[in-house]
Amino acid sequence: MSNKKVLGTAMIITACTFWGISGLFAKALFNVSSSITSMWLTQVRMVSAGIILVLLSQIRGEHPFQIFKDLHSAWIIFAYGVFGLVPVQYAYFMAVQYGNASIATILQFIGPFFIIAYQAVFRHLPQRRIEIISAIIAFLGVFIIATHGQFNHLAMTLSVLIWGLISAIGVATNTLIPQNMLREGRVPSLIITGWGLLFAGLTLVLIHPSQPHIPNVPSVWLYVLGILVIGTLIPFQLANNSLKYIDATTFSLMDAFEPLSATIGSVLIFHLQMTGADILGSILVIIAVLAINIRIPRKKLKSS
Repeated sequence: MSNKKVLGTAMIITACTFWGISGLFAKALFNVSSSITSMWLTQVRMVSAGIILVLLSQIRGEHPFQIFKDLHSAWIIFAYGVFGLVPVQYAYFMAVQYGNASIATILQFIGPFFIIAYQAVFRHLPQRRIEIISAIIAFLGVFIIATHGQFNHLAMTLSVLIWGLISAIGVATNTLIPQNMLREGRVPSLIITGWGLLFAGLTLVLIHPSQPHIPNVPSVWLYVLGILVIGTLIPFQLANNSLKYIDATTFSLMDAFEPLSATIGSVLIFHLQMTGADILGSILVIIAVLAINIRIPRKKLKSS
């Protein structure tokens, strides 16, 4: 493994661990008051982080406002924000709010298989047998978690399952949309992340302008600060920079550290009781996504 790939892998591992920790902050925040909603949290997170990153880019002399002179790049960043960042953040927080950080991150973890599906359908890349088998195992794991193995019973609410799957699709769009722009180096990653977050946050504000009454207590703002810094500013910048050195599938593979950190934290902090089905399903999902990292160069594959 090259030094650059090691660097990129380390960056995405750190980012995903921080994302898992931010899910714990979010669950603690939702527990403070029922008036705190996923929409409000996502709006605050995105707009605040976006403004900070754009200003930081300006301070670094990267001229972030020049992006509006290149409408093609601006539209890509807008699409990245609205179709990538919104589902990967808002849908994830909805799954956390109605369930818990562990279940939400396990469901989000199947994102790599949506990337593989996109590559198969739109880029006509031949799929390896390991990818097909892994996809079956991963969705079997999700089925076991969702039903505890009973065909006529959902062990989680349907809303948790739906929001979790939407967040998994968001993982794919969040990874694929800015990838070419990042690799070409036409626009600094700080600008892409900053404007992407700001575009996404402002879009949500336009869609849902009404704001809930938020309790003015120190714990609320401490959790929000943790989500903003540990769960947004640091990991999104690390994640975008990592795409310079690793491919989209490897990027999503390292997301294993998000459910691991979220699950461990949920058990230790929130005393989450995991059943045998939860553990088995989680293990199947994680093993399945790890398995797709078994690399055979695609040029050696025979197209059917």
